[in-house]
Formats: sequence, C-alpha cells, structure tokens
Amino acid sequence: MRREDRAKQFLPFDAMKGLTEALREREEKVLRQEKKELDEEKIAALEATLGALKKGDRVEIVFFREGKYLTKAGVVTECDVVYRRLVSEREAISFDDLYSVRVL
Repeated sequence: MRREDRAKQFLPFDAMKGLTEALREREEKVLRQEKKELDEEKIAALEATLGALKKGDRVEIVFFREGKYLTKAGVVTECDVVYRRLVSEREAISFDDLYSVRVL
C-alpha cells in the first residue's frame, strides 16, 4: 500500500458533511448585535477623550466590528483625526465604530 493511501485511512470522517459550518453560521447570526446609536452627550465625551489622547497612552476601547461589540486594552500607537481612525497595537479602528475609550 502506498504511503499516501495509508495516510488517507486515518482522515477524520464527517458523516454529516457541512453540519459544523452550518451550525457555526447559525450561531453567528443569533449572536449578532445591532450597532447602538450614540447620543450627543456620549459623542461629545468621546470626542473630548480622543482629542486628549497621545501616542503611548494605555487605553481600553469598546468598538463595533462584524456584528458584535469587542473590548480591547492596549497602547495607542496613532490617533489620526484626518483619517478618523485610532490605531492600538497594529489594529486600526474607525472613529465611527468606537463606542467608548477609557484612558487607563
């Protein structure tokens, strides 16, 4: 028996092909959240915090991405007002996706 044929007999068997992927997609749809609209007071507080940020500040960021809110703590590497993005440890986050920024 050839080596490749021998290895194939140990491949995992999926009796219900595609079930795992279908369940994962269904779970993502159920867990998906709507993006919350910020009121004027929250927007003003967020803009004030972003205006005071400088490179090297340690922050905790709550932002919206792909249907869910994520929380990330890290160091600010760039806060670009022109392109409206905040970069924290190689992850760029649009100002439009921010929910809150807290300086640690």
